[in-house]
Parts: sequence; C-alpha cells; structure tokens
Amino acid sequence: MSRTRSVAGSAHGVHRRSILAATSAVALSAGVGYALRPSDSQAATTTHGTSEAPLAASRKAPAAPLAPYTKGTTLASVATPRGSSGYRRLGDGPGWQRVVRSDLAAPKSGRTGRRTALAAFVQLTDLHIIDAQHPLRLEYLRSADVHAWRPHEALTVQGAIALVERINALRGAPVTGAPLHFAMTTGDNCDNNSKTELEWFLTVMSGGRVTPNSGDPRRYEGVQNSGLKQYWQPEAAVRDADKQLGFPQLDGFLKAAIREARSPGLNLPWYSTVGNHDSMPLGCYASHGDSYLTELAIGGKKLMSLPAAEAQKLQAAIKNATDCQGVGYADFLKAHARAMRSVTPDEKRAPFTPADYLKAHLNPAYRGLGPVGHGYSSANLDAGTQYYAFRIADDVIGVSLDTTDPGGHYEGSIGADQLRWLERTLRENKDSYAVVFSHHTSRTMTNTRPDPARPNERRYDGQRLLAVLGRHRNVLAWVNGHIHKNDITPHAFADGGSFWEISTASHVDYPQLARVIELVDNKDGTLSLFTTLVESSAPHRTDFGDLSQTGLAALYRELSFNAPGARTSLSGDAVDRNTELVLKKG
Repeated sequence: MSRTRSVAGSAHGVHRRSILAATSAVALSAGVGYALRPSDSQAATTTHGTSEAPLAASRKAPAAPLAPYTKGTTLASVATPRGSSGYRRLGDGPGWQRVVRSDLAAPKSGRTGRRTALAAFVQLTDLHIIDAQHPLRLEYLRSADVHAWRPHEALTVQGAIALVERINALRGAPVTGAPLHFAMTTGDNCDNNSKTELEWFLTVMSGGRVTPNSGDPRRYEGVQNSGLKQYWQPEAAVRDADKQLGFPQLDGFLKAAIREARSPGLNLPWYSTVGNHDSMPLGCYASHGDSYLTELAIGGKKLMSLPAAEAQKLQAAIKNATDCQGVGYADFLKAHARAMRSVTPDEKRAPFTPADYLKAHLNPAYRGLGPVGHGYSSANLDAGTQYYAFRIADDVIGVSLDTTDPGGHYEGSIGADQLRWLERTLRENKDSYAVVFSHHTSRTMTNTRPDPARPNERRYDGQRLLAVLGRHRNVLAWVNGHIHKNDITPHAFADGGSFWEISTASHVDYPQLARVIELVDNKDGTLSLFTTLVESSAPHRTDFGDLSQTGLAALYRELSFNAPGARTSLSGDAVDRNTELVLKKG
C-alpha cells in the first residue's frame, strides 16, 4: 500500500479528493490541514451493510515549515500545587518529559532524521459543559459521596473557552511542526443531556457569545447560594464544609460565573463523537419521553439536599444499573417533591434526543470552520445513527463510533449493525491507515443491554471490538475518554496486528488536559505516534480578586485540584502522558 505522502509535503501528486473539494471547501487559514467540503460530510446510509462506506472529500492546506517546539505544552510546564495540606494554590511547575514506548516495536536509531509526518490532530474529551442550576442534577448525593458535586462546576464554560484558546495558540504539531488537521471531541461534551448545555458546547467550539446561565436571567439559583453547608457558599459568611478545608470567600463569584463569556471558536476544523452524558439524562437514564422528568427539567422545582442513607441507596442503584430506564429515579423525585426548592422555570433546559443532537451539529449557526455537521450528516438523521468515517489525510482515515448504550447505564457497548459497518469501512480502506475514535474505552464497554429502538439487535462488549480492530492491520490507534484519566495501552494480536489505545484525561476533573497526537512514518519499517498533553491557556497562578473570564478559567483549574474527594491519579503515569508510541508497519 502507498502511504508515503507527508502532510507538509509538496503539491506534487495532488490527491483526487483534493481536486473534488477545492472548488467548494470552506476557506481555511494557513496550516490547519484538511477540511471536509459541506456536501461530502457523509455517514452510513444503511444499517444493514450493503452500500459502500463513503468517506468525505478533503483538500490540502498550504505547507507549513516544520519546527518542533514545546511552548504551551506540558513538556514545558505543568500546573503544580504549593504547600502540602489544606486548600493548595497552584503555580508553574516543571514539565513532563517524553517517554519512548517499545511495547509493540523496537525504536530504531536515526529515525528522527528520516521521519515524515502523516497527520496531526488534537483530542478533547469529557468537557462536561454543565448547566449548574439545572433541576435534574445529583448534587444532593454529596451527603454520601463528597465528590458527587464539585465546587468548580459553575465554571465549565470559562474553562472550555480557555482550552480552545490554548489549541488556537499551538504553532502546529509539537514534534514535527506539521499543521494540525483537526480537533476531535470524544464525548461527554455535555453533562446532563440538556439543550442549554448543548447550545453552550457548540458555541464554545465554533465561536460566539455564551451566557452560562439558565432560569432567572438576573441571578444564580442553585446550591451555591442555598445556604446549605454541604456546598461551597462562595459569597456567604456561612462556614460551609469546603470553607473549613480552606476554600475562599469570593464576593461576586456567582454573578461573574453567569456573566456572558466570549469564545473565539477553534481555528481549525473540528469533529464530534457522542458520549453517554450527551445521550442520556444524568449520563445513565434511558428515559427520553418520560413526561415527568421532562417537566421537572424545565420546571420550577429543584431538590438540593438528601439524607446520606437515601443518597447511598440512589447512588448504588445508578452504579449497579438497577434502574436504567429511570423509573425508580422518577418515583424517588416524586417522593421528595415537598423537599424541593423553588427556582425559575426554563424550557431551554429540556433534554435533547439523538435527532436533536444531530440537528444541532448540522445547524449553520455552529459551523465554525466546519465541516458542516462536524462529521455528522443528513444520512445519520435518516438512518438514526451517530457514527461516521472521514478522511484525515491522503493516507489516513478517521472513524468515529457511537459506544453509548441506548438501553441505559453509563458504561458502553456497540451494536451489531455498527460493528459490521466498521468492518466494511476498514476493509474498503485497507490502503489507508485508520484512527478510531469513541467515548468508551475497551474496558468500560461492558453494558450490552438491548437498544429499545432495535430490540432484536445484538450488542457487543469492548473485547469484541478489540478483536475486530485487531484483524485490520491498518488500524494504528483507538482514541477515547470516559475514564477521566490518562492511560495508554498496547494491544497485540496473534495474527500480527497491533495498535495503541489512547485514553485522555477529562477537562472537568483535574488535571484538565487535551492531547495532541501526531502520526509519523519513520522510514525504517516502523511508525511512531507522538502524544503531547496541553493545559488550557489560563495562568497556573490564580488571583482571588480577578473574576474576569480568564481569572475564572484559572480558578476553574485550581478549584478542580482542591475538589474534596477528587482522585489524585488522573494524570496517569509518565508512560501515559507525553510519549512516542512505536509500531511496526502493517
């Protein structure tokens, strides 16, 4: 197979797809790589596998000079806590070194001078854009699990905008200097399947003004001005549980948190992959169409407190998947109706369906630099699917999977029809390398409940998906999220196939990262995948007197580090962070 062209190479040998797209592709700034033309953003139009698996056409951006760099990445510096106890402030710290991993192939000397860039992109995952005042939230579980509510949740929009700003500031791929082709979000873009959150997410990514407030347009109404001591009350004199741990009192915090923010939007094309929090209320309930839950979501009542014993019982039902349809959850809320507090109703808080999700991505208002639909297309709407394939570069394709289980619960699986489509797509593009994207990891695809819309379709777990990917030697990587942790796993198969599974930490829990991934040909029978983590553009040091958009983004990171009950292992080990992952050519 021919896989030798570089993303920063000359204009000789222009690919046919480049000619097809050149006349109608949206204009891009220099150095952003490939973009899909609007009319060619396609997906599977049948769920039964008889048609070809189309790939969108693409065009090349002007070549950019290759210049490795570290500035603005975690190679240069990482936010580092000061002190050893209590509320700890963050500051500048040493970067994380790059680790060469030879689990799947031995690196050969001299490869630095030989290698050519094949593709480069950015992965964002688990942004969890949160409508912090939404009536259908589980904050009250904090009485049993202190990390069930996090003190920084009102600042997810400001934090995500700062991440967009960081990506925009990157000069290209850190190792090769090659242009970045695109960005991909790998699910849980929203937190609670709310239309408010979906609108905010799409605006953050594509650019525009966002007011992260719902309900009363004049003021915040939620747990942080409730007077309840189990939540951080930033503006009140009450000695709440978090202030006892050293959290500050910040006058004007809530007013600033719901103030209009502005996002520049990504300066390169971006694609979207769906996660369980995008698909289901609270990320676990297959309760679309439940009139009571919808009325509560848009209505004027909100439960804010719960005895610990009852919180433990509800949390156990969620973790053990004993109420995947949300019937018990609705009964629970009805039983606690008298304990609910009054808030301002807001129809924009309604849950969205999978069709709503697709239509919102296809809305021209959220196009940004494209592609139209951000991977999704009218074919997805017609077929009722949320997976697709696209061409990254002349010799590389991308495949975005839907691993959410419509039957309920937060763990994932994949349907038989989608698995057949994946096999066909990989087979028909065997002369191109493939990068696969999903929300769930191989180890968290353990939920094979039937899809209510396709009750007779079999669903498969992560081990079955690994086996399918392992049969196709053109697969280089499976990139995902969900676990909120940096984790890189090698997969080798008996027939000689191998690839890397790359999981990246979330942007809601500390250390709040995204990842740049570069594919290079070492010209010695091996390939390398370089992974480089980046933080948001917000300064490491916070100023409690600075409640500007940037100041809030910095505070978002520091509060997340100090969130009670937060896991301290999410940055992963050195081998899961900045790496060179070596592979044999298939």
